[in-house]
Amino acid sequence: MCGITGIFDTRGKRDIDRAVLHRMNEAQFHRGPDEGGLHVEPGVGLGHRRLAIIDLSTGQQPLYNEDQSVCVVFNGEIYNYQALIPELQALGHIFHTRSDTEVIVHAWEAWGESCVDRFRGMFAFALWDRNRETLFLARDRLGVKPLYYAQLDDGTFLFGSELKSILAHGGLKRDIDPYAVEEFFALGYVAEPRAIFKQAKKLPPASTLLLRRGQPVGEPREYWDVRFTLDNPISDTDACAELTQRLEESIRLRMISEVPLGAFLSGGVDSSAVVAMMARLSNTAVNTCSIGFSDPAFNETEFAKMVADRYQTNHHLDMVESDDFDLIDTLAKLYDEPYADSSAIPTYRVCQLARKHVTVALSGDGGDESFGGYRRYKYHLSEERMRSFLPLALRRPMFGMLGHLYPKLPRAPRVFRAKSTLQSMSRTTTEGYFHEISLIRNPLRHSLYSDTFKRQLSGYDALHVFETHAARANTDDPLALVQYLDTHTYLVGDINTKVDRASMAHSLEVREPLMDHLLVEWLATLPSSLKIHNGETKYLLKKSMEPMLPSAVMYRPKMGFAVPLARWLRGPLRQRVRKSLCHGPIAESGLFNNKVIAQIVDQHDSGLADHSTPIWTLLMFDAFLSNVMTSAPQAGQ
Repeated sequence: MCGITGIFDTRGKRDIDRAVLHRMNEAQFHRGPDEGGLHVEPGVGLGHRRLAIIDLSTGQQPLYNEDQSVCVVFNGEIYNYQALIPELQALGHIFHTRSDTEVIVHAWEAWGESCVDRFRGMFAFALWDRNRETLFLARDRLGVKPLYYAQLDDGTFLFGSELKSILAHGGLKRDIDPYAVEEFFALGYVAEPRAIFKQAKKLPPASTLLLRRGQPVGEPREYWDVRFTLDNPISDTDACAELTQRLEESIRLRMISEVPLGAFLSGGVDSSAVVAMMARLSNTAVNTCSIGFSDPAFNETEFAKMVADRYQTNHHLDMVESDDFDLIDTLAKLYDEPYADSSAIPTYRVCQLARKHVTVALSGDGGDESFGGYRRYKYHLSEERMRSFLPLALRRPMFGMLGHLYPKLPRAPRVFRAKSTLQSMSRTTTEGYFHEISLIRNPLRHSLYSDTFKRQLSGYDALHVFETHAARANTDDPLALVQYLDTHTYLVGDINTKVDRASMAHSLEVREPLMDHLLVEWLATLPSSLKIHNGETKYLLKKSMEPMLPSAVMYRPKMGFAVPLARWLRGPLRQRVRKSLCHGPIAESGLFNNKVIAQIVDQHDSGLADHSTPIWTLLMFDAFLSNVMTSAPQAGQ
């Protein structure tokens, strides 16, 4: 796992300032503390920070082909590199290292842009081909590894693993994109391909970008997408057997390492399945890491211990106090963009713990999306069954009115909290799911905005992100549709972003066996009844793991990596909330309706309403304004 960065003159061969490139590279020192390297020639500069995992002695970057006309900087892992080496050698390519990085160089020479089709792994890389005067950028299929880029007014093109690297150049305008703000307050993150600043973008997952000297920067090219065909006639028994085989292969590939390796073990089904498989494949005890919380309502350690005891792992447990909220400013600096998922705090802590014992950790991320694990999927399927009884033309006015009239009863039993369901019934499938997952829903979200900011939005709504993806999903199956939406939004923008930044802050590599693209493709061929069956989520995964995991681990309510936000914001964070939201950069930004913010803070303080989610989201945006907006060097510094 590493950090990459670079500068490319799209208009000619202007000299690259080596000091500026070095500054950009060092801004990502945490991503690769082992070594740093630069490549500079007229019009091109590439930088790399290395966290050494494979080929420790000769895997330095930038890395070149035989005559040094092709140069690459790479972040991630190509898990099938050992299978590709003899194929490329048969084509006449000579290898000087044992690294997966050199496979990229020769694969480009052999197959050009389509080289990415051959790679199995998590990756973001930039490759310069001097003979073709071409810069080639690529990102892995599921967006595990990040890649930002920006085109400056003078024709300078910048890229980096993190936005802070581009900011370190000093030439990026820090003009906030209003659409990115709307997406953040709806989703808790800025969705690909947008970035918080107008001039910057994220390269979307499963995309490449080809730049040629003297030509305008074009649009990314998508090279892969998951298709939910649901047409596999396999039996339940055979599906369980094949899933076990596929999981074993995916995990085996991700256990290749020349440094200490382990796994996160939360006590949930996904991480427990990964650990169980690792134990089957390993001749030595698996290293496992768990975080426990002093508040029992958020503590899953007893379930993690069941799995650790069963497989006699080297289990490491750290307890985190329930008031572990002192990371707010640290997280803002780490993420560069506004990011509101409060589970970033325990994720940061478990990465901190893991790095004391291992350099590589396997995770269970991606399982909920592919196996159908979120509770909201069950609620969505129930609402879809109700929607199917009436056409939208009748539902929209009827349930829209009922939803407006029905009182909000947040403290009542769920059966009586019908307002949200009625509102959802008045919407399309995509609108309903967007409403369900939005951190701050309409109309509260738009009431937070100032009139000036609303004019800047020009009617833009973050729903557009979901509608754009839904139009490409090519499925009418209600579960498959929301799995597709989450794979392209929540998984990339929230989960992968959270894990990448938290792990890289501690120079820890995290690998994702449940996001292996061949596994994801196969699962997308299975009928939805193998994912949610008679109300049981992750049906196939649980059936497959029954011989390997305790029933108490698999068949229990999903807990999640949560923190006690409501109590924090009424208690130890109360003064910070009032100071930050009523008097700080938020209040002075001109983006928000300060009266509405004061009202929700007062209502939350008094216990009249639980506004913990919007308050936390505002607090993280304030932390972004305070820690990121003015932290980057200005041009010329």
